[in-house]
Amino acid sequence: MPDILKALIFGLVEGITEWLPISSTGHLIILEEFLKFEQVSPGFWEMFLVVIQLGAVMAVVVLFWKKIFPFGKKENTAPLRPTGILSYCDKDILTLWGKILVACMPAAVVGLLFDEYFESLFYNPTSVSLALIIFGVGFIIIENVNKKRETKINTLAEITYRTALFIGLFQLLAAAFPGTSRSGATILGALSIGVSRSVAAEFTFFLAVPVMAGASLLKLARFGFSFTGMEAIILATGMLSAFFVSIYVIRFLLVFVRKHDYKVFGYYRIGLGIFVIMYFALKNLTI
Repeated sequence: MPDILKALIFGLVEGITEWLPISSTGHLIILEEFLKFEQVSPGFWEMFLVVIQLGAVMAVVVLFWKKIFPFGKKENTAPLRPTGILSYCDKDILTLWGKILVACMPAAVVGLLFDEYFESLFYNPTSVSLALIIFGVGFIIIENVNKKRETKINTLAEITYRTALFIGLFQLLAAAFPGTSRSGATILGALSIGVSRSVAAEFTFFLAVPVMAGASLLKLARFGFSFTGMEAIILATGMLSAFFVSIYVIRFLLVFVRKHDYKVFGYYRIGLGIFVIMYFALKNLTI
């Protein structure tokens, strides 16, 4: 199979699994077993798996531009000042970004300091499988508990800085333990304190912009920009694939959670975790 087609498949898987709370790492670790690039260096391969996230992030920017871009709004319902240049700045959106940045701080600090350490320690089939299963069980438990109580937070504006920080601490778990799923961890944290399913999903999408963009740019900077022509095409293909798939997956999830809970993703995570354990156990037996 040509490497460009492999990049297309990796981008497709990234675009699906990054936004659904089912762990992109859990899927990519299996996909790597069957699809390996032949025309790239090991360093490029490691960078590629992270930087294709930029394509997925751009899907959030495109879909939610009006909700996350605070500048240049002529008919502003919440201007910073009644007149002048500050009247073109939306106070509510700037406040939302303040909460997003607060939520991202724990993962950003730990990621910068210990990213490679955690990856070397926990990026293996056993750790990834356990994270898949544990958080899958967590989704089922939280949704069962939430059946008996009403949601407390039903809009983005109702998320406080304290709530944002709490959700950010769950995002920290995803930064430390591959297989947890960044979206899965933050959604689970939000649900546990009474955030509605749709608001939990939307806030998770916004958190992804600084976190994933930052991680991708950091990985790209460490690798450098010395691509071969083929490597540049492969990276662009993966990112574009992730972008277009993410557009549809994000829309799907927002519609899905209005009528359904997250338990189906919990069961799926448990099944995938068991599959990963069994696959690599059988593989080790045959070596």
